[in-house]
Amino acid sequence: MMHSIFWFRTRQWVLSRVLHLTEHKKQTLLAAPDAVLLLPALFRKRRISRILLVTTPGFVRRGTLTSLLDGCKKENISVTIFSEIAPDPQIESVEQGFRLYQQIQAQAILAIGGGSVLDAAKLIGARVCCPKKTVPAMRGLLKVRRKLPPLFAVPTTAGTGSEATAAAVITDCIDGKPYKYAVNDLCLIPDTAVLDPRLTISLPSSMTADTGMDALTHAMEAFLNLFASRSVQNASIEAVCENFHALPEVWRDGTHLAARQEMLHASYLAGFAFTNNFVGYVHAIAHAVGALYHIPHGRANAVLLPAVLREYGSCIAPKLAVLADALSLGGDTVSEKAERMIAAIEAMRDSFDIPSTLPHLSPNDYTEIARRALKEANPTYPVPQIWDSEKIFSVLRRVQS
Repeated sequence: MMHSIFWFRTRQWVLSRVLHLTEHKKQTLLAAPDAVLLLPALFRKRRISRILLVTTPGFVRRGTLTSLLDGCKKENISVTIFSEIAPDPQIESVEQGFRLYQQIQAQAILAIGGGSVLDAAKLIGARVCCPKKTVPAMRGLLKVRRKLPPLFAVPTTAGTGSEATAAAVITDCIDGKPYKYAVNDLCLIPDTAVLDPRLTISLPSSMTADTGMDALTHAMEAFLNLFASRSVQNASIEAVCENFHALPEVWRDGTHLAARQEMLHASYLAGFAFTNNFVGYVHAIAHAVGALYHIPHGRANAVLLPAVLREYGSCIAPKLAVLADALSLGGDTVSEKAERMIAAIEAMRDSFDIPSTLPHLSPNDYTEIARRALKEANPTYPVPQIWDSEKIFSVLRRVQS
């Protein structure tokens, strides 16, 4: 085991050095109410005249995109809508989008939606630049390695941070079972991100809470992982503070435009942070649980985050104390501050009526969940502690209904 830990840590350290060199990858960022309406002029400036718009049927049905489409029409930009994206998108949706992109000879991809839409759009772009490589062949780290077509990412939830990340999560069927896994490559970072709070106003309070807790988990895990650079630490702390400030506001009042903008910024910062320092066991377990039980990803993270933090114990107390100080939670000792930080997360989660346990979680699935989580996390994620199956089991027992 000691030999494995040494190998894992060496690999993680080397990878962190590489990622720190790419932290300042240039990305166009548009952040303001109605920022999405600036896109037609940007398309024209970049001489893009044929676009594949990846979104959901709901956005098309509600007419949310009408003003944008009218603007594109005025600029003589052809937009073909692909809306066959469901929550937890599967590979077939990516393949359909890829075929349509080829058919219309598109020059760019515009993704407007939640994390599922943005992730699917990234993988459509990956298939465009790697037409002979399947999505399963891209699974893991740095398997794409080619420049995607121009990708414009417009999130309609403040959670995944996919508009800033190098990751795309897909649901596949492996050995007859649903399986979530990530494709990770720096070329997946969209070259343009648009943070328009008006597109998030209609988000229901429950989904607002789930996605917000997902953003909080991104920031927390990136901060707690080893080898975080100063810029990652600063982005994580700012994201945590903005999340604690804005998420209760938008949960109570979804039309609070300034708080919606702040949540989008928090999600964006958290996306930057975990792109450059990864997530950890919260996400690894959540991916396994989500695939097996069809639990929304943000909700699974909200339940698991405090349980994982408690399982880490004293090794993360100093960093939790830093976050507690940033939030002015009080406390005299490091351990007291750490406990107040975890309690604050639990209190915020409870205020959103998110349960503290996972329904339908069965001990019969513990071994499979642990196998999947450990395969995802080790050896890549620079987690505070490197766990074995027993530690995963302990977390699952903490959240057992």
